[in-house]
Amino acid sequence: MSAEKVKILYEDADIIVCVKPQGMPSQSDKTRDLDMVNYLKNYVCEKEDLEEEPYIAVVHRLDRPVGGIMVFARNQKSASNLSDQVQDGLMEKDYQAVLTGELPDQEGTLIDYLVKDGKSNTSKVVPKGTKGAKRAELRYEVLDVLETEEGLLSYVLIELITGRHHQIRVQTSSHGAGIWGDTKYNDKFRKTKRVYRQIGLFASRIAFTHPVTKERMVFKEEPCGEAFELLDAQDF
Repeated sequence: MSAEKVKILYEDADIIVCVKPQGMPSQSDKTRDLDMVNYLKNYVCEKEDLEEEPYIAVVHRLDRPVGGIMVFARNQKSASNLSDQVQDGLMEKDYQAVLTGELPDQEGTLIDYLVKDGKSNTSKVVPKGTKGAKRAELRYEVLDVLETEEGLLSYVLIELITGRHHQIRVQTSSHGAGIWGDTKYNDKFRKTKRVYRQIGLFASRIAFTHPVTKERMVFKEEPCGEAFELLDAQDF
């Protein structure tokens, strides 16, 4: 994969902000397919003509079929600072999503409790107080609801308040409007024989404080992918 495949939005000695393509893992997994961390290591090596492997650390993740903006740390100090921002809720992460069906209201907050199943690599909504359950919260705003050949689609902005495993995918599905193309959680796609390497979810905005300069940084990117092309086909 050439360097042109990953769009670099910003880079300096401490961080790299880029757009993860849909279908590429955030970090190495059992498939051994090229992932973002190794891609960026190769990118930095070639650009700076390094002989030693550069330091690139994941501080937050996007699911493999989800595209969008990510920030990576280029040293341990930056990794620690950015990780603290994630843990303290100081890193803002906003998504655009295409859902099959409608959410309960035009805008609102979804609060659920999730348990992760490591064996199946899935999460599910459980009652509050369930052993191992973690609180999951997101805010949403419905921008439009469209009648299409594929049925009713909702175009939604989502602000992620907590960062749980598969959180947006699990929560939207459990509230009656799963992510387009999501064969893991959306009943409309579970039984399809088609393999969806991308789904209707895109990390379109991120905001955080630079770990060294302390400047507040904001990055935005318009979503891409088949699901969003369906909206364009409706003259949205």
